[in-house]
Amino acid sequence: MDEVWQYQFRIILLGDSTVGKSSLLKCFTGGTFSEVQDPTVGVDFYARTLEVEPGCRIKLQLWDTAGQERFRSITRSYFRNSVGGLLLFDVTNRHSFENVREWLKEVDAHVFPNKTIFVLVGHKSDLVEERQVSRGEAEALAAALGLNYLETSAKNSSNVEEAFTKLTACIYQSMKEGDIALEDGWDGVKRGFNPTAVDRAKDEKTSDCSC
Repeated sequence: MDEVWQYQFRIILLGDSTVGKSSLLKCFTGGTFSEVQDPTVGVDFYARTLEVEPGCRIKLQLWDTAGQERFRSITRSYFRNSVGGLLLFDVTNRHSFENVREWLKEVDAHVFPNKTIFVLVGHKSDLVEERQVSRGEAEALAAALGLNYLETSAKNSSNVEEAFTKLTACIYQSMKEGDIALEDGWDGVKRGFNPTAVDRAKDEKTSDCSC
């Protein structure tokens, strides 16, 4: 039987191929890690529910996108209907870090007029000796882009839960402040089927997401 949830957020994971998007998702949704991962072909789907505050559960619909250029036309179709995402680079791969701005530009070109909230994630933080991007550099880039920044490792589960929790909390707060509203025909945010939440929502503005 499905869990009761008040809202559903559609989340997308972006970044170059091999930065570890699939590993991060599998760690978050199933607590598993494998040294060998088959490359994502097109888009894969995962789901998990988080409680952002007492009595308010958010179902995360998680889309894992392929980083290769040949699949870009497929992944672009998922940009517009996503309310938020994790933008990953590999701390041991400087090229993936340098491509962060290009990923954001591509998303911005396809989501307007909707708003998409991102958290920048430096993945594979356990590979200390192989590191090519310093935490200071990454934090400076995140600050310049107006993003939160976290470093994660699917191998040792470091900050994996925190990355998704931070993103979910940022989206939820934006809803409460009226920056993100539920809209017909947009799948970024959907209201759940909890009777109490639905009845209460009838007396609230569509931009108010109080649970």
